[in-house]
Amino acid sequence: MTGFLAVAALACSEKTQPPVAAQSALADSADQVMYGARFNLTDRGLARARLNADTAFFFNENTRVELQKVHTTFFTTTGAKDAVLTARRGTYDSRLGNMRARKNVVVVSEEGKRLVTEELIYDQNRNEISSDSAFVMTEPGRQLSGIGFRSDPNMRNIRILSGASGFDRSAQGNLPSARPAQAAPIPARTESPPASPAAAPPAVPVSSSTPAR
Repeated sequence: MTGFLAVAALACSEKTQPPVAAQSALADSADQVMYGARFNLTDRGLARARLNADTAFFFNENTRVELQKVHTTFFTTTGAKDAVLTARRGTYDSRLGNMRARKNVVVVSEEGKRLVTEELIYDQNRNEISSDSAFVMTEPGRQLSGIGFRSDPNMRNIRILSGASGFDRSAQGNLPSARPAQAAPIPARTESPPASPAAAPPAVPVSSSTPAR
C-alpha cells in the first residue's frame, strides 16, 4: 500500500500542479485555528453580542483571538437585535473583554444609522463602541463626521471627540441646515408714466431804472 502511494505521488508530480494559495502567517504561529468561529459575548450573564468570523486564530492560551471577516450582532437588554458590525479583521481579548475591529468597519443599527470607520473597539462590559479614528455616521436626512467618538452600539447617544461637522436636513438641532439657499425673488419692474414737466415759476419783472442814491 505504501508503494502505491509513492507511485501515485510521483505520477502527480509530473503533471502541472495548480497554484497553491499562500498560507496565512497567523496559521503558522497560532495555537489553534478555527473555521466558522462563533463567540457569545456576555456581561454578568446578559447576552450583549454574538461574534462570528470566517477564521479565528487563537494565541496566548486562547485568550487572544485574531479574526478574519468579522460579523458581530449586538443585542438590547431584552435580547432584541440592536445593530450589526462588519469588518475585514478583528482581535478579541477575553481578558480585557473587548473586541477591536479593523479595516472597512461598518456598524448599522436597526433604526437605519450607518457608521463607517477604519478601526473601532467594542467594550462588552460597558456595552460601548468607540474609536480614535476618523468616522462618518449617516441616517436619513442627517450626517455626522469627526475624529473619534464614544457611543452605544445603536448610536442613539454618540459623543464626538474632535472635529465634529455635518448637516441636518430637518434644520433642527445645532447642525447647519443642508437645504440649498434660495435666491431672493426679483421684484417685478413696473413702467411709470413719464413725469409731466414742472410748471415754470412766474416771471419776476426786472426794472431797468437805476435806483436813487
